[in-house]
Order: sequence, then structure tokens, then C-alpha cells
Amino acid sequence: MSRPDWNVEGRGWPNREASRFVLAGGLRWHVQVMGSGTPMLLLHGSGAATHSWRDLAPLLARDFTVIAPDLPGHGFTQAPAGDGASLPGMTRGVEALLAALGVKPVIAVGHSAGAAIALRLRLDAAARGGDPLGGGVVALNGALSPFPGAAGHLFPALAKLLFLNPVAIHLFAWRASQPGAVARLMESTGSRIDSAGLDFYRRLMSTTGHVEGALAMMSQWNLEPLRADLGDLTVPLTLVAAGNDHAVPPRVAHEAAALAPGATVVDLPGLGHLAHEESPALAASIIRRAAGAPD
Repeated sequence: MSRPDWNVEGRGWPNREASRFVLAGGLRWHVQVMGSGTPMLLLHGSGAATHSWRDLAPLLARDFTVIAPDLPGHGFTQAPAGDGASLPGMTRGVEALLAALGVKPVIAVGHSAGAAIALRLRLDAAARGGDPLGGGVVALNGALSPFPGAAGHLFPALAKLLFLNPVAIHLFAWRASQPGAVARLMESTGSRIDSAGLDFYRRLMSTTGHVEGALAMMSQWNLEPLRADLGDLTVPLTLVAAGNDHAVPPRVAHEAAALAPGATVVDLPGLGHLAHEESPALAASIIRRAAGAPD
């Protein structure tokens, strides 16, 4: 499988001047660090990379030191072995990266599956008596609930089947390279993003290595233990729910809020799954308020 090449797919990458490559936890990571002030961790969702924060990260960097990695197997970060693409595996990987960087984020912001990692980081640290994310968590359209019924068993199994089938991976990557394919995929989530954003998704999804990384994550994902632990959360949780999200419906945020003590839900009518890309200024305002910073 071909991984995205920093000198090819990464040419003109958003906020490229903030990029660095770091060895941590047995992987070579691509991570962007920018700004100054209170450390804030940004974790993208499955199938994305740091380009997802292209407009939001600079806004947050006015008040915070922003740390935004490509998750394992995504973008320009090396793919993990074994269970490294699972929720516990991703969590361990991010912990190793933060240790290598020597930073302890006070607040974590996660989009979609990234929200699950942010919450797992906080819960695991609290269980060990640590407090690296003491300022809380912001979940942007957080994927915090398994698919209902039979789909909950079928979709991970299907992702695993595709992950194990190189022909299917090559076919998906080829299809993503065709005109209009990525735009239709993004629109199916309820979001319309600009042409530059679509191009970055197209670059990544046209490479078999990135597709393989996303499928590996989906095939190993299990949210039941996380949901069972949400009642132990001791830091503020802000759940942002976009009303037009076709990938993670707003009810998921409200269900999670009922499980996590003191959680609050911010509803965003009219926006889709990629709400932070559609309206980065609005997302920055919500995150600043959650972090207790001036809006």
C-alpha cells in the first residue's frame, strides 16, 4: 500500500510551516504545533487528517498552543501494527506522542471518532491518578455511539473485510480520484466544504495507505467500554451536535450527555458532520467558551 507522500500529497499542505515529524510509540508521526498559551489537543476523525483543522487551528492558536496530529494510519503518520488502530491502541499512541512532545494539554477537542479518543485519554489518565486534560473535552459531532442493531455488528465486520482485501482498497482509492467523487461523499455527511478542503480529502483518499488506515480504524472500533465509563468523567464535557449531520445524528450527543455528569450540548442547526470546516469561526467561539477563554 502506498502511504501519502509529504513531498507529493503534502505539497501546499495547510499550515505546513507548523508541521513536524516526531518518533513516538514506535511510529513516525506528523503533528502540527502552533500558537502560544494553554496547550490544546485537536484530534481529527476517521478518514481525515490535520487538514480538517486548516481554518480552525489558526483561530485557536491566537489563545492556545495547539497540538494537532495525524492519527496512526491517517495522513502522514505511520500505520500501527496489531491493535494500534483500536480505540485503546489509538489512545496509547496519542499518549506516547504527547510524552515525546513534553506537553500536557489542558483541554482536548475531538471531531467524530477523535472525540472518543479524547474522552478515553481523560478517563484513562484519571484512573491512573493523572490529570493531563483537566480542562475538559469538547466533542464536535462526536462518534460516541455504536451503530444500532445489526449494523453495529455488520459495519465493523465489513470494514475488516475490506481492510483485508487489497483489491477493494485499490478500487476505493481509484474511485476517490475520479472527478466529483469526494464532493459527493462529503455532501452525504450533510456538509458542503470549499474546493480546497475537497482537494485535501481527495489527495488522501486517492492513496491506498490512507484508505487502509481508515478501514483498519473502523474494523477495530468498539465504543461500548467507553460508553460504560462516561459516568466516571470528572471534567467538563461539551458536546456539539450539528442538526444536518447525516453521519452522527444529534441524538448521539444528547444520549452521551445523559451518561456523563454535568455534560452540556450545543446544538448547531443547519450544519453537517464537518461543521468545524463549514464554520470555523463558530466552532472556535464554542471551544473558547468551553475552555474559559475570552470569545
